[in-house]
Amino acid sequence: MTKRILVIEDTEDNRQIVGDLLASAGYELIEAVDGLEGVATAERELPDLILMDIQLPGIDGYEATRRIRKIPALAKVPIIAVTSYALSGDEAKTRAAGCDGYVAKPFSPRQLLAKIREFLP
Repeated sequence: MTKRILVIEDTEDNRQIVGDLLASAGYELIEAVDGLEGVATAERELPDLILMDIQLPGIDGYEATRRIRKIPALAKVPIIAVTSYALSGDEAKTRAAGCDGYVAKPFSPRQLLAKIREFLP
């Protein structure tokens, strides 16, 4: 069965790049363009993994992650922060919000796929 990945990302170019990468690796892509839509889409679609941008319109990725973690069916779904926040302490903030992994932008396709495969072998 094809694994389904929800990409919560407000920048269209980034969604396109990640979408192409995921499709080439055999994953099914689900998209959301802001935090609130991301939470609603996650609850409706029940993806196997979520790639979460942190800097989002509406509610940020930290709050979206906290809300997703409160949904029982999604409590164990891996969430990987994919963010341009790459200063000291930023990875710890994503983990405190409930993210399981962290990839800083800009990322290499190989790096992102390796992180995804840690959670979806």
